Amino acid sequence: MNQTRARGRFITFEGIDGAGKSSQIAAVVALLQARGLTVDQTREPGGTALGEKLRELLLHEPMNLETEAMLMFAARREHLAARIHPALEAGTWVVSDRFTDATYAYQVGGRGLDAAKFSALEDWVHPGFQPDLTLVFDLPPEIAAARVANTGTAPDRFEREQRDFFERVRAAYLERARMAPQRICVIAADRPPERIRAEIEAIVAERFFR
Repeated sequence: MNQTRARGRFITFEGIDGAGKSSQIAAVVALLQARGLTVDQTREPGGTALGEKLRELLLHEPMNLETEAMLMFAARREHLAARIHPALEAGTWVVSDRFTDATYAYQVGGRGLDAAKFSALEDWVHPGFQPDLTLVFDLPPEIAAARVANTGTAPDRFEREQRDFFERVRAAYLERARMAPQRICVIAADRPPERIRAEIEAIVAERFFR
């Protein structure tokens, strides 16, 4: 008799640039793999060949705000259709650096996109679908900016924004978390990495493996 394969789970990491997501994403991937799970690590915008081309445009080309939002969701639709949904159906766990919460934070909160237009795009591109768990790394923008500056890499057009932009992005992330407390956990990202890692491991264990 054929057994139905268990659906994979979808975990997303969010936060302003410089919040320290990257090393913690790698730690969660390793944690899940140590439990014998197959894990697909991805990112947004991007995640597919088309998505990566759109990422280059989004990060480096000036454009109208609504164009920006629609391109974000276009890349996301391709990501969902070509990679995320097939992986989850195959029993693979997907860990993504950013998803739709980032669009809410950056385009609605940071840039002032009409929230109704955002909701219409969200409902069209992935109606009824959200991550199983979202970890929002919360950090004062001045600390994040110093971390980004210390990387020595050329900033993209989002990273070049002023502090007040990132204050709005941060506030929008926290607003989004208040709207979905059952899904979104806010992580204080101004602590030593090992303390953050321990908290995240406890959250993942409680949510999925108790």
